[in-house]
Amino acid sequence: MNSRERIIAAINHKQVDRCPIDLGGCTQTGINASTLWKLKKALGLGDSAIKIVELSQMLGEVTEDVRKWSQTDVVGLFNRNTSYGYKYENWKPWNMDDGTPVLVPGGFEYEVDSKGNKRLCPQSDHSAPYSAIMPSGGSFFDNVDRCESFDMDLDESELTPVDDFKEDFKVMDDRDAAYYEHESKRLFGETEYGIIGVLGGGGIGDVFGIPGPSLIHPKGIRRLDDWLMAHELFPDYIREVFRLQTDVMLKNLELYRQAVDNRIQIIWMSGTDFGTQHSTFLKRETFQRLYMPFYREMNDWVHKHTNWKTFYHSCGAIYPLLDDIADMGVDIINPVQCSAIGMAPERLKSEFGDRLVFWGGGVDTQDILPFGTPDEVEAQVHDRLRTLGAGGGYVFSTIHNIMAQVPVENLIRLYETVAKAR
Repeated sequence: MNSRERIIAAINHKQVDRCPIDLGGCTQTGINASTLWKLKKALGLGDSAIKIVELSQMLGEVTEDVRKWSQTDVVGLFNRNTSYGYKYENWKPWNMDDGTPVLVPGGFEYEVDSKGNKRLCPQSDHSAPYSAIMPSGGSFFDNVDRCESFDMDLDESELTPVDDFKEDFKVMDDRDAAYYEHESKRLFGETEYGIIGVLGGGGIGDVFGIPGPSLIHPKGIRRLDDWLMAHELFPDYIREVFRLQTDVMLKNLELYRQAVDNRIQIIWMSGTDFGTQHSTFLKRETFQRLYMPFYREMNDWVHKHTNWKTFYHSCGAIYPLLDDIADMGVDIINPVQCSAIGMAPERLKSEFGDRLVFWGGGVDTQDILPFGTPDEVEAQVHDRLRTLGAGGGYVFSTIHNIMAQVPVENLIRLYETVAKAR
């Protein structure tokens, strides 16, 4: 099998010649630029500046030399829009605090406060309140709440959800559509990789976007605590926001289909997190009432009009929601956070392995990969390949992105172990 054939077989729950691998195919299976730079140096692949493909997490571009070394089987067709209101274009050099040389988009503008923290300006506008911050010595940005705590004593009829969120969701323009068409043709024709269309926009309720990091002056219910309480206090507000977002997503799906056709095999739909380490963020009944109808509508559109498989990301202890996630038409679930309560890989594979493709779960990026020994990394990788990889329906990747300060020797052992597991 070549890589594309291997991925197509895996996402259709068929046996493959070896376990497919993903490093850098989307924004939840990537690697921090700092670690990527050190890895490339250690492998003798040069020390040139790392292009940033996702700015908030400072993910580096996994180039062809690294894909070949790691034997990855997928490549991402990435979204051109940053989370901060400008495009990935007009690249310029910048150095991270640890000295890693990177290339950032031309719109990247920030201020430094008295403690050395970097405050990111939305839309490159220094007159706006900063929307994200990277602590001094840090390696990624955190979004900032800029709205005051919402008055939860208001009557729901006084709220204006569509007006509050109309700037958050946009129909793609002709320039973006032309980019997707050109790039999908290039990736499909010039490579043999499986292709993930990282379109985005379908992550309803994604708490990353709720603060409005790209907006000059966000308004409405924007703080995480207020947003979660609004699910019970103002459910119609939540529904109207989701209706607006879903309508825009359906328009973008049609435009995207026209641009990329069936040259992609997988579409990255949503990055909304529903779990903490110990439980879900919300009751199952709330998920069924507020989220499932909109997600099902989007998934039904994809399955009716394309051959794509839908890729959903959610961290945490989401076992109580997996039956609903499968029922609403999700094909692929990521990152398979096996360290969370109820997420034992044996249980997941036994109960859902015939309904969901597991994409991730390969090694714990919170504990084993950054703090374990190479032998501990190897042992966990073997265990996850044996458990999750049995019978197909699995793509190996780490549990979420590889962060900064991960020992290079652990990474090398990780991919050597996967390569030997035939």
